[in-house]
Amino acid sequence: MKKLFISGMIALTLSACDSGQEVFHFDEMTYSPSETVFKLFAPADAQCFVVVGSDTLQMEQMADTIWIATAQGDRKGQTYQFLVNGLVSPGVFAKAVSVNGEKGVVIDLRESDPEGWESDQPVRKQPQDIVVYEMHHRDFSVNQPLAQHPGKFLALTEPWAINHLKELGITAVHILPSYDYGSVDETRLNEPQYNWGYDPVNYNVPEGGYSTDPYDPLCRIREFKQMVQKLHEAGIAVILDVVYNHTYDIEHSNFQRTYPDYYYRKTEDGKYSNGSGCGNETASEKPMMRLFMIESVKYWINEYHIDGFRFDLMGCHDIETMNQIRKAVDEIDPNIFIYGEGWSAGACALPNEQLGMKANISKMPRIAAFSDEIRDALRGPFSDDTKMGWLGLSSTSGCETDLGALKESLMYGIVGGIKHPQIDQSLVNYAKEAWASEPTQMMAYVSCHDDMCLVDRLKASIPGISEEELIRLDLLAQTAVFTSQGVPFMLSGEEMLRTKQGVHNSFESPDSINRLDWQNKERYPQVFNYYKNLISLRKNHPAFRWGEAEQVRQHLEFLPTSDATVAFLLKEHAADDDWADIIVVLNASDKPVVVDIPNGHYTVVCCDGQIDEQGLGEVSGNKVQVSKQSALIIHN
Repeated sequence: MKKLFISGMIALTLSACDSGQEVFHFDEMTYSPSETVFKLFAPADAQCFVVVGSDTLQMEQMADTIWIATAQGDRKGQTYQFLVNGLVSPGVFAKAVSVNGEKGVVIDLRESDPEGWESDQPVRKQPQDIVVYEMHHRDFSVNQPLAQHPGKFLALTEPWAINHLKELGITAVHILPSYDYGSVDETRLNEPQYNWGYDPVNYNVPEGGYSTDPYDPLCRIREFKQMVQKLHEAGIAVILDVVYNHTYDIEHSNFQRTYPDYYYRKTEDGKYSNGSGCGNETASEKPMMRLFMIESVKYWINEYHIDGFRFDLMGCHDIETMNQIRKAVDEIDPNIFIYGEGWSAGACALPNEQLGMKANISKMPRIAAFSDEIRDALRGPFSDDTKMGWLGLSSTSGCETDLGALKESLMYGIVGGIKHPQIDQSLVNYAKEAWASEPTQMMAYVSCHDDMCLVDRLKASIPGISEEELIRLDLLAQTAVFTSQGVPFMLSGEEMLRTKQGVHNSFESPDSINRLDWQNKERYPQVFNYYKNLISLRKNHPAFRWGEAEQVRQHLEFLPTSDATVAFLLKEHAADDDWADIIVVLNASDKPVVVDIPNGHYTVVCCDGQIDEQGLGEVSGNKVQVSKQSALIIHN
């Protein structure tokens, strides 16, 4: 038995061979028909036991902070719990759990594989080719009349769901937290309960509330895999929302119950730091927390075939850990996509220059962050739901907001958050220096789950807005997102004019607020068709998704316009596009505008809320008129 030290802390090695040291991989439970081995990271001076079925086994200290016990015989199906100084938990890396995640369960993971799982092919694309669709399992399916398993993982295996996503044309679904979380009681699923799931309990086990039987520990695992399998068969990648920055609470967390205070940061006065805004923040810089995150991500890739990860409050994690995760993922597949929120919800116990903040994205190659610059430029600031952005300011007089600054911020988003010679960075909201090294490091979006959806924000910021105007501005906003050089991201249901009845933070609102209204797809076919055709336009024309900063600087040129209008030219067969020159004009004014363009003969492919790549008409000359609150896209 050998010992391996990491940053002064024993992690462990199980190899007896000098050339084959193996670092501790958080395999807290390793099953075989003859025996099950339990390992645990816990304090050196602790009293450690594991209760397996009806047996209580004392754990032996195999290294200063590593404990081990072996349960003889076939223990498959038995529950287990670790007991550390009287504190009970399933450990920090349980792979199967009982109802509500209270106990670990000994399983053979291969018995959870659906038929054909070994042949499942992940969907891994270049970042510039990804179109992300963010969804909550319950929101998406609970109100769909065709759903056989509403609110469950299996809903995403059903033909109506797959057909909708394929018809829309997105390439990846970002599923909100799908691990075992604490705020939904799995024993009372017949009662109304709702939460987004940003309250982690067992990070490496699917949530039982989304399974058809939370009492069967294999069921949730198998059904999650079935969901992934069906999406992959449809050519759709699966991105997992991971929340390593905090736990549901401290006292009852599995981290705290196995190694008190190790996994959490504290301030100089000894209090728990709260950069997450949820009462605690984890210490990603500590060797075993970093190792936990790396091993967890790898586990979701290898066991569940996950194609990408969205890191909640990535600004709470240290830069080195994020880079180590990227390195570990690259060894599996460099096309696995990683992005996150480049901010925290409060001050962290580490200085900002060490954290995965948006401003530090250049220090984290091939990791992307959300652009609140383009988001808030379009629809107004996150901090004030009633304040308008670039979309609505021209329709209201007497507003003191600097329309020019909003335009500059929108332009910054269009180039993908990179340095560009035509962007005056001093005018850009939040980012006085360009933070993305490549445009694929910027997530372009106008709304997501934790804010008003686009329809509600337009209603809140433009009192009395008509349905006609609302639709025009909705489509205009998404045209800016999907023609930008960043990676486009949309909230589920916006293709059907989704509303959450004006609720900003609907994390525990009922289904009546959060569910999608599928009848809207029939009520507003022009909206769905516009979204579908806009996504198709982006996918079919690489000029909209260069992926390389220098090429964007060379081939994307902004044309002179008023502050209420943005126009740009993608020139000279950008990215070897079939179209020689493409001009995009975004007009937020409540009046038609005339824009000067390079003299030529052009085909119109987007005009007045319609998109047709085969052509909607033709224009010639050096000027073009654009209808109010709409986009025009032409090419020659």
